[in-house]
Amino acid sequence: MAQFASAAAAYDAYRSMPASTLEARARAIDADIAGNPQADVASYSFELEAIEQVMSEKRSTVTKPEPFAFTATDTKTGEDPKASVEYRSAFVKHLQGKELTGEERNAFNAVNVERRDSAFNTLGNSAAVVPTQMLGSIITKARDRGGVLSIARGFSMPSNIAIPVATPGGAASWHTEGASVDSEKVSPASVTFSAYEIMKILSISAATRTMSIDAFESYLSEELSASIMQTLGVAMLTGTGEGEGTGLLSGVEWVTADDASEGDTVNALQFTDELTYHDVLALISTLHRGYSMGASFVMSNQTLYSHVYGLSDHNDHPIYVADVVQSGKSKILGFPVVVDDFMPNGEILFGDFSYLAYNLPSGIALDSSAESNFHRGLIDYRGLAIADCKPIVPEAFVRLSKVSE
Repeated sequence: MAQFASAAAAYDAYRSMPASTLEARARAIDADIAGNPQADVASYSFELEAIEQVMSEKRSTVTKPEPFAFTATDTKTGEDPKASVEYRSAFVKHLQGKELTGEERNAFNAVNVERRDSAFNTLGNSAAVVPTQMLGSIITKARDRGGVLSIARGFSMPSNIAIPVATPGGAASWHTEGASVDSEKVSPASVTFSAYEIMKILSISAATRTMSIDAFESYLSEELSASIMQTLGVAMLTGTGEGEGTGLLSGVEWVTADDASEGDTVNALQFTDELTYHDVLALISTLHRGYSMGASFVMSNQTLYSHVYGLSDHNDHPIYVADVVQSGKSKILGFPVVVDDFMPNGEILFGDFSYLAYNLPSGIALDSSAESNFHRGLIDYRGLAIADCKPIVPEAFVRLSKVSE
């Protein structure tokens, strides 16, 4: 493979390749980094950033499902069988217990025979992987709800491989004409995602079997984004890393000034009783250089209105400014504010949340059963996602906590 000087160059080379080729390339990069001390990690980081971008686009480019139009001229979409029109209709009709056409049956089998050899091989044979467009809608709806999931970085990469991620580099320097310039060795951070299961049972009226394909797909997207993606969002803040993803509050080693030893970096500040303007300034100044350009505040609604709202600077100007035009676009001293009610009250996180990541390597699979709710006329739909989340670069975050005196 060619070496790439930028993520954009790698993206141009990979944008038309099928998902299977991209995953194979990611595994090959991981193997070379692990076994070759001379591996060009900088070039590999560009490649993996491009692969992640292409994979993300393949699964989440649509915010609203387009109407189905099943005619003899319908064609399959791109290289991803889960993105074809035939598979979208087959998936929904399968869950509704409706008969599939020959083309739909072929598309359904092509995806789900492959699925039974993948991360979802513990599911029953009647389970089906969510189509690409529907998965994109689920993720989009989850992000639109706000919270930390809306600003974190999403991956769709195989589990248990190390993925290099670029971090802010050193500044350029003035150059004297003709003088030699030493090259800077780039040492990006890396993240390895585990494969944890998120499972949700949805009991839905049997009347959904009579819904149109579009309506049923939209309904499932809403339900799954409000359950599976919400579970992932909670773990991104408070997850323990034991049988679930690792959250920021437990996944970063927080060091206060009182606990710091010689050489330690303080990244956790505290306040008692009332938050002050100086506390907020101290939090901002504690963040490592290079991360403030993309930094945001994350806190609960209670913390925002109990501790931050009403604070003023030395000129008596409010430091919190609500955007009356665009809901959810408020700022504190020019930095975006994201409200997430899964944050514990009295806690404020500040940092570049593109260095908090989640991974959905295989999308979501759905299975259905009417046995347990036979007498109530309900159908159980079991959703299963293989997922993980964790902070990639701990130094990209600082914390401010309320403590008792």
